[in-house]
Amino acid sequence: MLNYNPLHCLPSSEELPNSDDTPVDNQLQHLIPALLESILALIWSESWDWFFGVNMGIYYDANQPALVPDGFLSLGVKRFVDEYLRLSYVLWEENQLPILVLEVVSQVDRGEYSSKKEFYAKKLGILYYVIYNPFRRKKPPLEVYRLVDGEYLLMSGSPVWLPEIGLGIGRERGIYQGIAREWLYWYDEEGQRLLTAEERIQEAEEQMNFEAQRRFAAEQRARILEAKLKDLGVEPENLV
Repeated sequence: MLNYNPLHCLPSSEELPNSDDTPVDNQLQHLIPALLESILALIWSESWDWFFGVNMGIYYDANQPALVPDGFLSLGVKRFVDEYLRLSYVLWEENQLPILVLEVVSQVDRGEYSSKKEFYAKKLGILYYVIYNPFRRKKPPLEVYRLVDGEYLLMSGSPVWLPEIGLGIGRERGIYQGIAREWLYWYDEEGQRLLTAEERIQEAEEQMNFEAQRRFAAEQRARILEAKLKDLGVEPENLV
């Protein structure tokens, strides 16, 4: 009797292209999700059950080309599969849908507010759909949708709290890779923005400088006191 497993007939991630070879329209489509990924790598450094993909193909059907969102987050999957890392995200291997998908809109309409939004909701059932449009002026640049009964409902808040992830997402001006502009960041439950690696280094250096200045000031005060005691004919070592 044959032991038939339909999964064995499907191509693996090693046999599938890892992207659709479509170049990004601007740097933000790479830098913004890369920034979000780098913050997660800091705050979840001890956790191994999550994965954040940047411009990586998601295969949902062996007969269809991959979807390639600008960024996506999956929980409950291996962070690293092996030393070669993931080539793509194949749903019949991962057995876990991404919980969040991010699209960064360029000046070229690629259906972020229409066909992609509909597909993520109806076909895949992604819980959170995040659209960031830095070129928007009359409407908010950042929209976060939650799937409710098969439809995406726009969430309120700034930042927007995502309870299943345990983080909020929002936008704020900052500096990343030396570039000062508005970026997307993760936030804690109190609405405090989580720092990037660069900001953590800067904060640590400022703390070290503060401690060094405090030690220097204390040493200066000690030398002044010692000089005054000697002027009064008192040897400081005799006071011990």
